[in-house]
Amino acid sequence: MKLIHLSDLHLGKRLNEHSLIEDQEYILAQILDIIDAEAPDAVLIAGDVYDKSVPSAEAVGLFDRFLTRLSQRSLKTFVISGNHDSPERISFGARLMDQSGVFLAGVYEGKTEPITLTDAYGKLHVYLLPFVKPAHVRRFFEEEEIVSYTDALRVAISAMKIDKSERNVLVTHQFVTGASRSESEEISVGGTDNVDASVFADFDYVALGHIHSPQYCTAERIRYSGTPLKYSLSEKDDEKSVTVIELGEKGSLTLRTVPLAPLHDVTEIRGSYEELTRKSFYEGTTLRDDYVRIVLTDEEDILDAIGKLRVIYRNLTELRYDNIRTRTSAELRAVEDIERKTPMELFSEFYEKQNNKPMSEEQRALTERLISEIWGTEE
Repeated sequence: MKLIHLSDLHLGKRLNEHSLIEDQEYILAQILDIIDAEAPDAVLIAGDVYDKSVPSAEAVGLFDRFLTRLSQRSLKTFVISGNHDSPERISFGARLMDQSGVFLAGVYEGKTEPITLTDAYGKLHVYLLPFVKPAHVRRFFEEEEIVSYTDALRVAISAMKIDKSERNVLVTHQFVTGASRSESEEISVGGTDNVDASVFADFDYVALGHIHSPQYCTAERIRYSGTPLKYSLSEKDDEKSVTVIELGEKGSLTLRTVPLAPLHDVTEIRGSYEELTRKSFYEGTTLRDDYVRIVLTDEEDILDAIGKLRVIYRNLTELRYDNIRTRTSAELRAVEDIERKTPMELFSEFYEKQNNKPMSEEQRALTERLISEIWGTEE
């Protein structure tokens, strides 16, 4: 059984003020060419179809055309909602689309029935588990103790009644502990959204969405395919790709990637204003069309630098300075530090900076109770 794993299309996304809809249309056409060349049995789209829960008309139209073209091929298409999607919008028309071989799972309803495919090696069961928070699962399993995201996934998966003697594939959208994030992903304070990979023990392959850089999580069979395009400067060195999975008999798994070539690259260039405006620097490169962050090293600010540089670098997305003044300025706390600390620790630091004194024991107790109540009802 050959499968193609995609995720995090983020249709409708903007890179600062630049619309990426043209870039996304270009890359989806390239993905269709890869699908035609590979002739898979199914395509898995692991969430974050759209960049916003209320997507633009352009984004909806683009995904509609993509799904229509997939439905015209001899394959099945499986789609789940991610944390950026509106589950109800992703689910719309699901029963009608089933007839075209397109299976949509937007809203978690407490049970996950597999879609079964068959090949020479027997049955292969595909389970679709959209992005869930503990509260989403808790409402269907009130007798279970569900506090963490790991608890939520463990309970949701245990309810699937998986036949371990047959091949099983899960499509889901979560942050698995140990995965490397990038700047374009949403960050959960204190790492509260972490899921332990042990919950996926019964699956032959887990097609993950949520993390934008392609990577394995603890094992080759648990994988993020990554985004088809670079959505932040932190991804500038990523090689975006499509993941191709081949499942033979039970226990046999082969993975490979097919690289994707974007319409415009995302990159960073640095140097003095004089250096970056020399023709010898940018002629013969793609820099004039790339989405670029420019870091100027001049000690004095250049008057209307961004306007002048945009004459050369048409898709300039951001301008920064790196000099004595900026290096001695206070820097924002690193993302890793935010993820490492608990909500209580972060709030305590904030309170102390605002009031020039630490919280009292009474204030700490009240804050901890409120955090517990909020996390318990809004997860």
